[in-house]
Order: sequence, then C-alpha cells, then structure tokens
Amino acid sequence: MAVPAAPRPERSRAPRRTAASAGAAAPVPADAVEVRRSTRRRRTVSAYREGERTIVLIPARMTKAEEQRWVTVMLDKLAAQESKRRLGDEDLGARAAELSARYFGGRARPASVRWVTNQNTRWGSCTPADGSIRLSHRLRGMPEYVVDYVLLHELAHLLVPGHGPRFWELLDAYPRTERARGYLEGAVAAGRLPEPAADDAE
Repeated sequence: MAVPAAPRPERSRAPRRTAASAGAAAPVPADAVEVRRSTRRRRTVSAYREGERTIVLIPARMTKAEEQRWVTVMLDKLAAQESKRRLGDEDLGARAAELSARYFGGRARPASVRWVTNQNTRWGSCTPADGSIRLSHRLRGMPEYVVDYVLLHELAHLLVPGHGPRFWELLDAYPRTERARGYLEGAVAAGRLPEPAADDAE
C-alpha cells in the first residue's frame, strides 16, 4: 500500500536501512520493522509484510522524526486492513474469548458478540443481563489493537458494570489502552463526529 507524503526541502543523511522506533503501534515487534530509503522515491510512502517483517519504503530526504511518524502511520494502516479482512461476525466471539482468557483469566464470558450498524454515538455496548456485546460498524477498518480495546472494554462490563476504579484496573492489564483511546478520540475529531458515549453498559 502507498500513500502520498508531504514534500520536504531538507535532506537526511540517515543510512539506507534503519530500524523503526520501539514505540510504533503494530501487530509485530518493532525490531521486525525495516525502513528502506530511496532517492527515487519523491512523494509516497508504502509498506508491506515480508514474512515476519514489515517493510516501510520512504523518500531518502525524510528526517528521522518524519520516518518514525510515517512508520507508525503505515503500521496502523496495515493493521487496519488486516483487521478488516479477518474479523467478521463469526470471528468476534472467538476473539472475545481469546482476549478474556489473556487479560481477565477467562472470567468474562459473553453470550454473543456481533457487529451492528445502529450505533453511531458509541463504539460498543454491553448488556450484562443477557451477556450480549455489540460493536459499531464504524470500527471496521480500524487497527486491530483498537478493536481489541473496545472488545476488552465491553468484556470488562460483564465483570464490573460501571466505570469506577475497579473497571479501569481491569483495563490496565491491556498495554495499548491509552493508545487505543487516543486513536478513537482522533477518529472523532477527524470526522467531526459526536463524541461517543464511553461504551457504557446498558
């Protein structure tokens, strides 16, 4: 996949191949990211998976700061594409069970998990009384770690109904909670959408 990069007058003396920063959000470890600089590449940045590695192609003139920013952007875009391909209705239940086992000791057991198209002011919702979880279709195409956060948020409601300290202690187990919340806040700001309710349980 390729996206246009804003032109910059300055030139970087960085080597042709460098490792991406450890803070990049991706479903692969940072040391599995390889950045390749090209003097022929002028305005576009692209990325693709190569086995266990992710290759990010950038113009040679980019600064280190620009490189790190674009690595993060491209990893998120790849993760979003992969998430959109993988997670259908039939997959959400299995993913929820996996997340519950990993972060909540398997204690959160939803009766059903599905995508819905009638939630435009919230990312997800949970009804503890019947164990149902619903995710907004607007999450489709977002990075997997964002979808996982919303799933965990709703799973946590099966254990703690409100948003008190005990609830947030549960979500602290997920290392990308703050990053996912920031991504969702950015999506709201970019789309000028109404601020979704904090995935309140119903």
